[in-house]
Amino acid sequence: MYALVDCNNFFASCERAFQPQLEGRPVVVLSNNDGCVVARSNEAKALEIKMGTPFFKLKNLVDSGRLNVRSPHYAPYGDMSARGMNILRSAVPKIEVYSIDESFLSLDGISPADQVPMCLSLVRQIRQWTGIPVSIGIAPTKTLGKMASHFAKRYPGYHGVCVIDSEEKRIKALKLTSIDDVWGIGWRGAPKLMTMGVLTAYDLTARPLEWVQKHLGITGVRTWKELQGTP
Repeated sequence: MYALVDCNNFFASCERAFQPQLEGRPVVVLSNNDGCVVARSNEAKALEIKMGTPFFKLKNLVDSGRLNVRSPHYAPYGDMSARGMNILRSAVPKIEVYSIDESFLSLDGISPADQVPMCLSLVRQIRQWTGIPVSIGIAPTKTLGKMASHFAKRYPGYHGVCVIDSEEKRIKALKLTSIDDVWGIGWRGAPKLMTMGVLTAYDLTARPLEWVQKHLGITGVRTWKELQGTP
C-alpha cells in the first residue's frame, strides 16, 4: 500500500503559518513578479478565483479588503517543506518526495490495522509542528492514492485521511472522479477522452486494454492499470 501525503494549498498555507492573522481569510499567492495566482486558500476558491488569474483582475477584491494577496517566498516554502518531509521520514522507512508539497510513503511492513491511525497521527503532528494542513490518501497504487487524497481534502469527515482498501471503495471512487482529475490525464488529456464518452475514471477502466493503448499509448496503459489496482 502507498500513502500520498499532500499539503493543502501549500503556498497559501505557508503564508498563514507565517502570519496567523490570515487564518480563515481568503488568501492567494502570486507568481514571480506578481503576475498571476499560483496558490489559493479554500476561502479564495469560494470567491471563484481560478489558478492563473492575472493579478490586475483581482484589484477590486484587494482594494475592498475581501482578498489578501501575497508575493511568493520560495526559500521559506522550501524550509517548511523540508520540515514536513523530515516528520514523514521519521514515521516510515521509505519515502519518495514527488514535489515540494507531495510525497509518497511506502506502507510495506505496516499492518493494515495500523496504517490509518498512523496517518491520522501524521496529519495532526504536521499541523501542530509546522502549521500546514495535509491530506493523506491510502491505496494499493500511487494513482489511486492521489485520488484518495483528493477525497480526504474535499470531505472533512475523513479528518484528513481517506483509504481505498476494497474493491467496493475503488469502484465508488472511480465513479466519483472526473476524468480531468485523474493523475496522468489532467486537463490536457481530458477533452480528447470526453469527446469519446470517457467522463470519469470508471469510464476509462471500463475500456479494453487495446482501446487504451491505441488512444493513450503506454503512459495511458500505465494509468489504466493503476486505476485497476495494479501498481
